[in-house]
Amino acid sequence: MEVPEVRYARSGSLRIAYEVFGSGPVDLVYGRTAISHLELVWEEPSVAEYFRELATVARVILWDKRGVGLSDRVVGTPTLEDRMDDVRAVMDAAGSQRAVIFGATDTAAMALLFAATYPERTLGLILIEPIARGAWAPDFTFAPRREEVEEEIRLSDEDWGTPAHIDRLVEVAAPSRKTDVAFKRWFGRVIRFGSSPSAAAALARMNLAIDVRSALPAVHVPTLVLKCAGDRVVREENSDYVAARVTGAQLVSIPGHDHFFWASAEPRAASLRAQKAFLAHLPATVADEDRVLKSVVFADIVGSTRLASRLGDQAWRRLLDSFLAVSHAEALRFRGRVVKTTGDGWLATFDGPTRAIRFAQSVRDHAKEQGLDLRAGIHTGECLVTDEDVVGMAVHLASRICDSAGGGEVVASRTVRDLSVGSEVRFEDRGAREFKGIEGPWETFLVTSR
Repeated sequence: MEVPEVRYARSGSLRIAYEVFGSGPVDLVYGRTAISHLELVWEEPSVAEYFRELATVARVILWDKRGVGLSDRVVGTPTLEDRMDDVRAVMDAAGSQRAVIFGATDTAAMALLFAATYPERTLGLILIEPIARGAWAPDFTFAPRREEVEEEIRLSDEDWGTPAHIDRLVEVAAPSRKTDVAFKRWFGRVIRFGSSPSAAAALARMNLAIDVRSALPAVHVPTLVLKCAGDRVVREENSDYVAARVTGAQLVSIPGHDHFFWASAEPRAASLRAQKAFLAHLPATVADEDRVLKSVVFADIVGSTRLASRLGDQAWRRLLDSFLAVSHAEALRFRGRVVKTTGDGWLATFDGPTRAIRFAQSVRDHAKEQGLDLRAGIHTGECLVTDEDVVGMAVHLASRICDSAGGGEVVASRTVRDLSVGSEVRFEDRGAREFKGIEGPWETFLVTSR
């Protein structure tokens, strides 16, 4: 098979590089971990063989994440929402309506969110050693501690792309190839051409902030999780955690010690067997497309009864109608919709938390210009969505959070904060609260900046 032609998809103002190869009956959108380079990957025989085998059972759409490889470089750190937008853009450009989404390690978090948010476009998930949370926590003890990652960043910053740096990486990621001079020379080129030291450091710090644990129960598509007990990069407990919380997920253990399964023959063969079997036995029926992960915004006007009494019914109705029209327009601008009005407020939904936050801030500012004092509550969770309504615990929680907010405040749940990793949004801890009718407690945060 010849090296595929590199193409570009437009995602907002950026161009995302991708390749299409293979003629199998299923589309497989393949996002590689951390640093990649679409053209250089084909120079390593083990990688080329791996992709040639996948191409016999799938139409593979291989892409470089924004900021690395042949995709546009970026200022700042991309959010998980940005990455999901890039997947949709690549799928659209490649003519893929529905696909299996592949995610390895850090890319797996985005793949999980994509499946929960866009089940209508997701046939299934293939995850290699997925990371649901990037940093150690008392309730997540098998992730690395921040100081360990910062030390790795410091060392890499000093000798990025040098033989010493590559030796360290290969020692843990592909120990079976640590004496292979040609392999290390190739891998060094991928690292140097794929990313700069500063961009890699920013990505590593973003990965530390990842926490998509709350979204796992909202994934309802067929899922294959591959792990390796001997892996020194990602502990196998990460894969166990994800597989146990995604309904119906298959967990397959791959032999060896290589984080890169393709680097040696036996792990590569075992990985390919598992992936081919999974792709060959995808169910004919689609996932429940009405159950989706949504970011819900509940908002209302503080003191509306008093204001309506002062203005009179007609003037109040004109003011409220004008404001609601602005709210509908702003929802469309941030790729959401106002589902229903509630007298002096409304319920709106979005496909990502940062879009929901930006919308809430925008309409709050518009309200202030019209002499209105708006408050908003935001939560991201699984909802049952119809053409006319949206229901679920996420809706009730967003409503309760809104009730806890003061005039002019936008208050969010911890889930919203966790899923906004990489954004410019800042949060102030409001502490844990208990809400009537909802099992808790729930941590809430005041949104303090754009």
